[in-house]
Amino acid sequence: MELLTDTLREALSLLIHGNRYILEIVWLSLRVSGTGVLVGVLVGMPVGTWLALARFRGRRLAIAIVHTGFALPPVVVGLFVYMMLSRSGPGGPLNLLFTPTAMVVAQGLLAAPYVAGISLAAVQAVTPDARLQARSLGASRLRALATHLREAKLGLAAAVVAGFGAVISEVGAVMLVGGNILGETRVMTTAIVLETRRGNFATAMALGLLLLVLAFAVNVALTRAQQGRARGAWQRAAGAHWS
Repeated sequence: MELLTDTLREALSLLIHGNRYILEIVWLSLRVSGTGVLVGVLVGMPVGTWLALARFRGRRLAIAIVHTGFALPPVVVGLFVYMMLSRSGPGGPLNLLFTPTAMVVAQGLLAAPYVAGISLAAVQAVTPDARLQARSLGASRLRALATHLREAKLGLAAAVVAGFGAVISEVGAVMLVGGNILGETRVMTTAIVLETRRGNFATAMALGLLLLVLAFAVNVALTRAQQGRARGAWQRAAGAHWS
């Protein structure tokens, strides 16, 4: 118990004094994970939206494949990216292995299934009437689709949050393709593993606390958006009832 309390005290001291080593790692983590989520959104959200609205043979199989991506082992994704970017792989001439770009590719592949699956559920949950009404009022197909997506915006935001949560706390894939190089590819999760092995528990704890704070902040933002939308819907419904 004394080890835990002493470690917490030292970790808080590091955070309060703005330890440069920790700040650099956090900044790199946010850059890599933010870009990785962006890649996942650009790939996954159109796929999820298309699967929600389209009707074709093999659709159920495609949805099952997307949902299977939720359980995709990160270390397997890391191995795939490693083999693709290694010197003997097709991406070898690009010299991207053990760089932040390789980490972004791996995290984008991990985020995409989460974004696609949750986007699919969010878009599918919106009644088709919204799109049909827009079309009946003369809106183009694109404008009608935008109306439909606007109704699903909270679910789409949840998809982005889920993608961020999947990559910011991931360690296996980024360790494989990034190499945990100081000042280059060392992010919060890989640094926590390294510092724990070195016995630098205070540094590892400080990074762990920051990781928890980031996850909490993202979820608080989403919860506030959900509650705000629910409160607005209730107020509109009450106003319509009493008018």
